Amino acid sequence: MPVFESVLIAAVFFVGASIIFSTLKIGISPMPSSKKAYQAIIALADETGSGPIYDLGSGWGSLVIRLAREYPDRQIVGYELSLFPWLITKIVKRILGLSNLVVHREDFLKADLSGASVITCYLFPVAMAEIERKLKREKGKLGFVISNNFALPSYQASRVVQLNDFYQSPVYLYHIPLPVVPSQ
Repeated sequence: MPVFESVLIAAVFFVGASIIFSTLKIGISPMPSSKKAYQAIIALADETGSGPIYDLGSGWGSLVIRLAREYPDRQIVGYELSLFPWLITKIVKRILGLSNLVVHREDFLKADLSGASVITCYLFPVAMAEIERKLKREKGKLGFVISNNFALPSYQASRVVQLNDFYQSPVYLYHIPLPVVPSQ
């Protein structure tokens, strides 16, 4: 087998193995939101002022790049643990010259999120519960959480946008401090 094909196969194997390892470690693979979800998130972000937006689990960067382009005067911060999605985001950031975008290869549950005025996320129920616990412990200037598809477990969203997609997916907007919904 020629050297080029061997290197290419090894690179594909390494990238695939890295993503599988990250998926097993984190509990979910990097999954981009749909175009309709991006549009809803950006529309909701329009209602959140001008402070920094932090995206938790920024994956391949498709949302943080859109946010950085939509809001050039706002700081956009992404957190992603998976190596190759993080690297792709860094490369695209540099190519597009997005000086308002910062991407960390770091666990957002261990990160200082106190600088955020808005948090966006597309995670899974266990991670949403962990974020909720983190938000209750930490104090900062956070004013909003926008979540694609998954709700914060014990809080009432101030607004829910139902997407016109196959699953009628919800996008939630929460105002912080969050009022606790009484148990039934």
